[in-house]
Amino acid sequence: MKVIATPLNDCVIIEPRVFGDDRGFFLETFHVARYAELANITQPFVQDNHSRSERGVLRGLHFQINRPQGKLVRVVRGEVFDVAVDLRRDSPSFSQWHGVVLNENNKRQLWVPPGFAHGFLVLSDVADFEYKCTDYYDPDDEGAILWNDPELAIEWPEASAIRLSDKDAGAPTFAAYCQS
Repeated sequence: MKVIATPLNDCVIIEPRVFGDDRGFFLETFHVARYAELANITQPFVQDNHSRSERGVLRGLHFQINRPQGKLVRVVRGEVFDVAVDLRRDSPSFSQWHGVVLNENNKRQLWVPPGFAHGFLVLSDVADFEYKCTDYYDPDDEGAILWNDPELAIEWPEASAIRLSDKDAGAPTFAAYCQS
């Protein structure tokens, strides 16, 4: 596998080795020793999630407040623009974001460490999005930041076609998060 650094401290893109021929392909999506050695992912995963969304759906920017989750994310069908925002106040990349296209062809993964907000925008007709989490989801502990916050200035593709949940549309700003 190949590990690609991002501008965000501890957040990396992973390109797994893919073995393929005219019958299909095989790839390893996680190997505890290899991911610890090469990507410094050492936290145990306790929950796997799978979501399906249609074109233009934007989910995020979400995070857990008191029990932050690390997420190893990938797309198994379709394509998304995936975004991580560093919310760790003591980090050199605090308040910075990074986005990457994840799709079924490039088979890339993004490691979103604990203490980050995360979101994605579906670019294909439909996308199946899978992720491993280092802590359990707790709806009473969830926080969100407005997807189009001007202070973060995330450059979402196809921004005119965004479809949001009511909760995401009404999420607080980054400034409100910083004051909390």
